[in-house]
Amino acid sequence: MDFSLVVALIVFITTFYFIITEKIPRSVAAVIGGGAVVFFRIIDEHEALHAIGINLEIIFLLMGLMIIVNIMSETGIFQWVAIKMAQAARGEPIKIMILLGIASAVASAFLDNVTTILLIFPISILIAEELKLDSLPFLLTEIFAVNLGGAATLVGDPPNLIIGSKADFGFNDFLINMGPLVIINMVVFLLTMVFFFRKKLVVSRVLKAKIMEMDADRVIKDRVLLKKSLAVFALVIIGFITNVVTHFGLAVISISGAIVLVLITKKDPDHIYSQIEWPTLFFFAGLFIIVDALAATGIISSAGQEIVKLTRGNIKYTAVFTVLSSTALAPLLGAMPYTISFVKVLGELTTHLPGNTDPLWWALSMGACFGGNMTLIGSAANVVGASMAEKAGTPISFIKFFRYGVIVTLQSTILSLIYLILRYF
Repeated sequence: MDFSLVVALIVFITTFYFIITEKIPRSVAAVIGGGAVVFFRIIDEHEALHAIGINLEIIFLLMGLMIIVNIMSETGIFQWVAIKMAQAARGEPIKIMILLGIASAVASAFLDNVTTILLIFPISILIAEELKLDSLPFLLTEIFAVNLGGAATLVGDPPNLIIGSKADFGFNDFLINMGPLVIINMVVFLLTMVFFFRKKLVVSRVLKAKIMEMDADRVIKDRVLLKKSLAVFALVIIGFITNVVTHFGLAVISISGAIVLVLITKKDPDHIYSQIEWPTLFFFAGLFIIVDALAATGIISSAGQEIVKLTRGNIKYTAVFTVLSSTALAPLLGAMPYTISFVKVLGELTTHLPGNTDPLWWALSMGACFGGNMTLIGSAANVVGASMAEKAGTPISFIKFFRYGVIVTLQSTILSLIYLILRYF
């Protein structure tokens, strides 16, 4: 076996071990792993910077949204939404969890899953505090829901943006092909969450009554700041939705909105910068370098050749294999880094396979988006959500996430295979 491949695999496995065990912070493990592949010359420093550079859109997208959400949080808007949502559910925790799950899935389909997590997590944490409940059921439901809901559209999940660009699919293509599957998955998923957490989501009548008596309008702290932040946020969201027409990058829209909001609110930049989740951004940077080093060893391109041999050029078998392999590997490599690598494999495969190869791209979307629910590093939403949960005093460990994620992923994989075969073959 080639020396560079052995070293890259050792670094990846070691980094993954520390991420799972959390013996050192996840961001530190990822950065050390990224530095190791450069130190051992698997890739040089220019290639490492390129690995980060081609993914800067994600990093700056997150940075801009973190700034906007932190400024919005000072207005009390999240508390207002939390109270209104809890009252709509009559204070019933299970109904609140279902509402949060549906809201997360719908929002992530038209925004993106990271934006949705940044917006909805503060709301659910506040609801849990008011009801004196563990916020974990709400937080996990939202993370899983955004990964499911984001699969429905071109802009909902980063892997779909990559797939759409490579396969020349538009917004409606994803909605028509992935939308029905997402709805089916959401129904089964929400029933599963109710089964998991039904005993934990029990509160007294006194607390329910207290929720119903709360005056949501009284929690708004700064109406002028609220108007300014909502106006900027609305423009950013419009920018996201119209991005396929305007061709402005999501990162440019996000950062521009953040800069405008800081300027018009005259916030102290040092205070704003201190609110950014820097460990999350460094975690992504380290992972991008490690995955790029793996790709440089040729192991990913070799996978494409092995798939052709294994499936004997049969599109149906190749599609099924794509779902299964993507579901297994995306949670380990990260949905977006994996998709970036695997679209190259599919690009080669589609030139050698006869007939309509569109099902292969839908199979990749299913595996990458739904598979991201298996592990804590499976998608950007998972990492951002875990970071926010820890900051709020509700840490989500790798093992705890996996315990629920593997079941959610298993059922979505089964549904995906049934849907894929029935619809396309």
